[in-house]
Amino acid sequence: MTDRTSPAAQRRIAQEQRTVGKMIALYCHAQHHTQGSLCPECAELSAYAQARIASCPFLPDKPTCAKCPVHCYQPAMRVQIRQVMRYAGPRMLLHDPIAAVQHLAQMVRKPSPAVQRALARKAAKE
Repeated sequence: MTDRTSPAAQRRIAQEQRTVGKMIALYCHAQHHTQGSLCPECAELSAYAQARIASCPFLPDKPTCAKCPVHCYQPAMRVQIRQVMRYAGPRMLLHDPIAAVQHLAQMVRKPSPAVQRALARKAAKE
C-alpha cells in the first residue's frame, strides 16, 4: 500500500475530488435546475463520493471507478454516480477540458501492480 500523506497522493486525492465535485455540480444544475448550490440529494452524493475517494485503498494509483476491482459505493449511490457520470462526462470537455483530459488519461493508463493483483484475485473467484 502506498503512503497517503505523500504530496503525490494528496494531489491525486484533491484532483479526483475536484473532478467529481464539478461533475455532480454540472449534473445538479442541469437536471435539478439549482442555482449556485447543490440540491440536498446531490449534496449528499457529493459528500459520499468525496469520502469514498479519500478512503480508496489504491491511492495514489487509483484507477477510474469504472475500471476498479473494488466497488466501494453502496448500490444506491453507485446508480446515482453512474447517472451523474453518464450525463456530465461528455459535457466536462466544454466546462473543464483539463479535468476531462486528465480523467481520460487515467482511463487509458495501465493499472498499478496493486490493482492488477486485485483484478487477478477477482477473476480467480469468478
